[in-house]
Amino acid sequence: MRLCDCTEVEQRELATLERRIGHVHLRQRLGLEGDYEAHVFRRGTHFFHLENWYSVHTLMRLALALVGLHGRGQRNALRIQLRRHDVLLASLPGAFDGYTLLHLSDLHLDMSEPYLARLIQRVQGLEYDLCVLTGDFRFRTFGPYVPALEALARLRAHLHRPTYAVLGNHDTIRMVPGMEALDIRVLMNESVRIERANDALYLAGIDDAHYYRTHSFHRAAHNIPHEACAVLLSHTPEPYRHATHAGFSLMLCGHTHGGQICLPGGIPVITDSDAPRAYGKGPWRFRTLVGYTSVGCGSSIVDVRLNCLPEVTLHRLRQAQPA
Repeated sequence: MRLCDCTEVEQRELATLERRIGHVHLRQRLGLEGDYEAHVFRRGTHFFHLENWYSVHTLMRLALALVGLHGRGQRNALRIQLRRHDVLLASLPGAFDGYTLLHLSDLHLDMSEPYLARLIQRVQGLEYDLCVLTGDFRFRTFGPYVPALEALARLRAHLHRPTYAVLGNHDTIRMVPGMEALDIRVLMNESVRIERANDALYLAGIDDAHYYRTHSFHRAAHNIPHEACAVLLSHTPEPYRHATHAGFSLMLCGHTHGGQICLPGGIPVITDSDAPRAYGKGPWRFRTLVGYTSVGCGSSIVDVRLNCLPEVTLHRLRQAQPA
C-alpha cells in the first residue's frame, strides 16, 4: 500500500520514517494534510481561516498601505531582535548550569530573500550549546515545500551546534527526511538524552498540537526517567496543561507571533491560540512548568510587523537555589 502520491525516493524516505514513528502516526498526519489541502482548495471548512484565504492577504496589504503602515511594517519584519532569557530550574543538573539554547520559531523561511539574509546575519557569531527550532518553516500552510527546505539548508550552514526541531501547522511531514539530511533531528513525539560530564538533560518534542493534533505526550515522555529535568519543544503553547502533568520542567514554543500586528504597547489583536493570552509571548509559568513563547523570527499572512518585532532567543539554563 502506497504511503502517498509521491516519487519512489519520497516513498522510501517516508517508509524509513514510518518504521521510526509508527504507521498510525505517519498515515494519520499524511491523511490530515491531504484533507486540509482539499478543504482549502474546495473553499470548505478552513477556507475562511485567515492563513488560507489568500485574497484577504492582498486586501490587508492594501489597507496597511492606505494608512501608511505597510512600508514600516515590512522594515520592522527585518529588525530581528536578540533576546537573552535566564531560565531558573530547580531540577537542572549541576553540569548544565549555564547551558544555553538558541531558540528559533516560526521561521517562514521562504517569505523573502532579504528576510532570510537578515536571519542568517542575526544568528552568526552567537554562542550557545544547542539549537532548537519550534516549527513553521514554510510561509504558506500548503503547497510546495522545497523552497523552504532550500532556505533551511542555507540557514543550517550558520547553526554551528546540534540542532533539534518540531513541525508546525505550516509544515508537512514530507519535510522531515530533507530536514534530517541537513543534520536537524526532528522530534516526532520523541525524546533524546543529552549528556554533560556525569549528568543528563532530556529534550523531547511533540508533533503539531494546534491544527493537526498529532501530538502524543505518552510517546514523547516514555523514555524520560521520573524526576529528570526535561525540556519540551512544542510548536504552540496550547498543550501547556498536558506538559505540566507529564512532568516537563521547561516548555519552549511559538506559533502566536506575539500577535505580529499589535496595538501600541504590544497588545495583540489576534494570537490564534487557545492558550491564555498571558502565555502568548515571552516567559510564563503554570504551576511547576516554566514556559517561553517566542514571538518568532518570521511573519505569516503578510510580511509585516507592527509593535511586535521578531526575535531569536538565547535561553541560559540556571539552577534555581532553594528558598
